[in-house]
Amino acid sequence: MSDLTLVLLAAGTYSRFKLPVKKQWLRIGHDPLWHFVTKRLAATELFSEIIITSHAEEVEFMKHYTNCNIVVGGASRQESLKNALLHVTTPHIMVSDIARACIDIDLLERLIDNKEKADCIVPYITVSDTVVFQDNTIDRDAVKRVQTPQLSSTTALKSALKNDTIFTDESSAIVANGGTRYFVKGDEGAHKITYSNDLLQLPCITPPSVNSLVGNGFDVHAFEADKPMVLCGISIDSTVGFKAHSDGDVAIHALIDALLGAAGMGDIGMLFPDNDATYANIDSTVLLLNVVTKLHNFGYIITNVDITIIAEQPRLTSYKAAMRQRIADMLHIDCSRTNVKATTTEKLGFIGRKEGVAVMASATLNYYDWTKEQ
Repeated sequence: MSDLTLVLLAAGTYSRFKLPVKKQWLRIGHDPLWHFVTKRLAATELFSEIIITSHAEEVEFMKHYTNCNIVVGGASRQESLKNALLHVTTPHIMVSDIARACIDIDLLERLIDNKEKADCIVPYITVSDTVVFQDNTIDRDAVKRVQTPQLSSTTALKSALKNDTIFTDESSAIVANGGTRYFVKGDEGAHKITYSNDLLQLPCITPPSVNSLVGNGFDVHAFEADKPMVLCGISIDSTVGFKAHSDGDVAIHALIDALLGAAGMGDIGMLFPDNDATYANIDSTVLLLNVVTKLHNFGYIITNVDITIIAEQPRLTSYKAAMRQRIADMLHIDCSRTNVKATTTEKLGFIGRKEGVAVMASATLNYYDWTKEQ
């Protein structure tokens, strides 16, 4: 059995990336980048365990993709690594950033073959251009461009990260702590995604799938006297509102479930539980905007939505145009790709008795196409 744990760092915000999707959630086919990288490295069967660091809000969603150990990361790369180290039990650890998507097995094996030669084994590539440092031309043969992954003694790395000094890689921390470093030949193919145009330099990745993802939502709320009524974010002239933990906007609640369903992200109760005082009487448009932001961060584009409101009262014909526009504005899509319908139950059931309202919603998503940004 391997004595090596792989840690993949995927908790960053990647401010230099400058695309509307978080780097780790760019789609390679159907897979988010972090999962694509995880699968490629897991297929080598070189590791006894794989630990992935994640932003706290993304952990539960990531668990739908993998059985790997997912650990909440920190505000910096180093904090994320320290959190992951708490779960490492093997004598050696290999650390990589998910931004290096095309790591070759030959590079991994070079690191492993030399693991006993120092506290940290580091891949590097040479510099072919002239190098000037502080107006002085220096010997380019003495310059090394350091890459990840790096393979370290777990004990040495834990010791090196005990203080608060910030290091940009594991080897720098270990050397500063009195440890040793050994260099091996790196790989030009292990290019790191820092800026969006770096995607063009990665031969192993493919464009996102063009398949559409469809979700459905359904919600019901009973009437409550002397409460304002809101549907699709629009105030409705009515003597009753909706009995609910929030403002009771049953149309937006159904729409949120449709969006979450298309993305495979659970349901509204998981994200905004009705036993959490944070959401007491909250404006449901705030919840919808939160979901839209999550979808965009996770690599989804909202294509269209369709909402059917089932009610005997109030009459909604005069509100439908405003509802469509309000929904379109919140989803950042054209009004022509939203639809709001209203119907009755022909006086049957609790709706027919004017006890409440039901809403059905459908939504279609596509993956953000990063190839169009190049």
